[in-house]
Amino acid sequence: MPPTLPGHYTKPIAWWLLVCAAMVFVMVILGGATRLTESGLSMVEWKPFTLLPPMTDAEWQAEYNSYQTSPEFHKKNSWMTVEDFKEIYWLEYIHRLWGRLIGLFFAVPFIWFAYKRALNRTLALKLTGLFALGGAQGVLGWLMVVSGLQDTPDVSQYRLAAHLSLAFVVYGLILWVALDLFRSTTKIASPIISNPGFARLTLGVVGGVLLVTMSGAFVAGLNAGLIYNTFPLMDGQLVPTGVYGPSPWYTSMFEDIMTVQFNHRLLAVSVIALIAFTWWRALSLRIGGRAQALAKRLLVMGVLQAALGISTLLMFVPLGLALAHQAGALILFTIAVCLAHEVRTPAMAMTSRFNMNPAE
Repeated sequence: MPPTLPGHYTKPIAWWLLVCAAMVFVMVILGGATRLTESGLSMVEWKPFTLLPPMTDAEWQAEYNSYQTSPEFHKKNSWMTVEDFKEIYWLEYIHRLWGRLIGLFFAVPFIWFAYKRALNRTLALKLTGLFALGGAQGVLGWLMVVSGLQDTPDVSQYRLAAHLSLAFVVYGLILWVALDLFRSTTKIASPIISNPGFARLTLGVVGGVLLVTMSGAFVAGLNAGLIYNTFPLMDGQLVPTGVYGPSPWYTSMFEDIMTVQFNHRLLAVSVIALIAFTWWRALSLRIGGRAQALAKRLLVMGVLQAALGISTLLMFVPLGLALAHQAGALILFTIAVCLAHEVRTPAMAMTSRFNMNPAE
């Protein structure tokens, strides 16, 4: 798929993808707010092509009548009037609407760039894959909601973790492709010294941050942050009695509240240590200036994120702090992805340039 004008569309495509990534960032925060305010089960039907909210009293009453059939209404919110229902409906509506706007903002320029023959085959396949992942994320979000429309008005922690993790993966992939495109416009093959071991280490940090985020989703899904609100001790001990105890240990990691919170703490501390080691390695290897700065920011953000997590726990998960903690996880993930991209070896960078440059 040769471009109409060699290299003309490279930066516009990269900036478009960065805006898409920013929209996904906002979507993750909206999702956190929806969960924390218990608004996510207010819409009991999936209407993926509906954009407008209820406009008349009759339409609001119809939505309210649908909500009255849900277990959340019967077991938690039977006191709600239509006006009370509107307060939890609006946030979930905005969350879903924003997801559809992301889909439109991705699809329309994608079609236009393809029509203008601005994409090579490799880039077109990558963008198609990203669009498919975005669609899968929407389906997974609905399946998560469905899990809370059964007998128990709480979504499955497994589906919540999958939904949040996929959002991070989609965000990270969009960011990576955009960074590839920006790098393809530079004349320098690689801005740092070649060190494959350090490059692999930074990818390990990316995976570690994603793993901690996934464990945090299990904490959120089980409301495990509302107990054991001390740090560093849990129930008066560093390793609380009973951890990994109830049920088989491999299921307690996902279903036992004590074990789930303990694992999140342990993983978080481990990743902070890995980040500190990464920063030290960047110093000792005298990695280039931009990578050095990213490694320092990664360490600072890692410490800040840990402080946010501890504060959220100690203060019994207030909305503002909890949202800041979720945003902090995505910021930390962003820096880790940028660092991993920055320190790729020259061979990796040149291969990416060959594959990604629309001007080829």
